[in-house]
Order: sequence, then structure tokens, then C-alpha cells
Amino acid sequence: MKKFIPLEEGDFYLSEEGYKVFTKQYHLKRGYCCESSCRHCPYGYNQKTNTQRRN
Repeated sequence: MKKFIPLEEGDFYLSEEGYKVFTKQYHLKRGYCCESSCRHCPYGYNQKTNTQRRN
């Protein structure tokens, strides 16, 4: 089971369509890539190659 991460100020914003968009801050706090091609993914996931950027 994945651990619950409480949302804090700066973790997301609402898009024009009303969707919650998670920020880089939230993704880093979560600690892993969900491979959903998130807009602010700090892990560099590429959906076409199904790979993550190596640091």
C-alpha cells in the first residue's frame, strides 16, 4: 500500500479546466515516478521510450 502524503501549499494548482496539477515540489516529496507523463515530472519520464532520465 502506498503511503499517504498530505497536500501542502505549493504541491498543486488548478488548471483552467479545473484539474489538480501536481508540481515538482509534490513529485519530489512523493519520491518516485508514477509513469503518467506528469506535466512537472522531475524524473524525466519519456512515454515514447518508457524510460526515465538518469541523473
